[in-house]
Amino acid sequence: MADLAIFNRDEFSMTSLSAAIQRAPYVPQLLGQMGIFTPDRSRTTTITVEEKGGVLSLIKSSQRGAPIEEGQGEGRRVKHFSTVRLARGKTLYAHEIQNIRAFGTTSELQAVQDEVADIMNGKTGLRAAMELTHENMRLGAVQGKVLDADGSELFNWYSEFGIKQPDEINFNLASATADGGEIRKKCNEVVRTMMRASHGAWLPGQTYAAALCGDNFFDDLVGNPETRSTYLNQQEASDLRNDVGQAFGTFKYGNILFINYRGTDDKSTVAIGSDKCHFFPVGAPEAFKAGFSPAEFLPFVNTPGQDVYALIVPDKDRQAWVRPEVYSYPLFMCTRPGMLLRAKRG
Repeated sequence: MADLAIFNRDEFSMTSLSAAIQRAPYVPQLLGQMGIFTPDRSRTTTITVEEKGGVLSLIKSSQRGAPIEEGQGEGRRVKHFSTVRLARGKTLYAHEIQNIRAFGTTSELQAVQDEVADIMNGKTGLRAAMELTHENMRLGAVQGKVLDADGSELFNWYSEFGIKQPDEINFNLASATADGGEIRKKCNEVVRTMMRASHGAWLPGQTYAAALCGDNFFDDLVGNPETRSTYLNQQEASDLRNDVGQAFGTFKYGNILFINYRGTDDKSTVAIGSDKCHFFPVGAPEAFKAGFSPAEFLPFVNTPGQDVYALIVPDKDRQAWVRPEVYSYPLFMCTRPGMLLRAKRG
């Protein structure tokens, strides 16, 4: 019979579990894989951003010996944003492990570890739920608005930085013709707007525009006469028949990498609207930040924030249950929301 005192072992300490969960063989979602978020591991509960408002202006000619024009200083504002707290637990009851062999044997320890590992790192475990929540916040950041699980707004990066959200662009894919070039013009409009709003974050040869597309938008983009005629009689024409432009794949056109974003299978929890497309920069330094604060427990106070923390809370009175828990204190931020654009299929 198992004894819940097994959870007093070092293997189940907060520091050991938090270290182990970082090594969990979990494959992140698309935006996590793209690496566009610069990590900022704070020792406090806030993330600080310095906003610079310098403007480059022309110099008016003047007579020799005349007083020279005074250059305008670069306006600076420091903004502080608090990280949010994410937490979830799942109770493991004594009767669920009562058939494990006597305490002290290797097999018992291994079996209990397996139970905890399944709760922590299973396909529907606590770590997977936390990563899904992080991905939802990343998706919000590349659209300029980070939402909570209930759909309420946590951060509106347009209003935080005093920027009006650009109007939605109508790609009018349904009426595109083979020789009209209208889609390419829309792509040029997106890239130009993004470059002008970058304030120095667009680096030639490194930064490029990407787009997360809903299913209908992506299919109409790939299948319309203009984009197909561009590839016709070229080596790349075979791409349209094979890998490029397939479901949940990618398609490059007009210097934009279009991605058919695969969210959750219910097409609503974490998703892009089927007729919508959202543009964002890749390779733009500091355009996106992922801040993490330390956990609210003594072993982690004033230490650099980690992505996820884990601990086990035991029933000290009756030893009837233990509760694996995970915590995270993130802030997914867009520091240049003017570079974020949106479009509809039309």
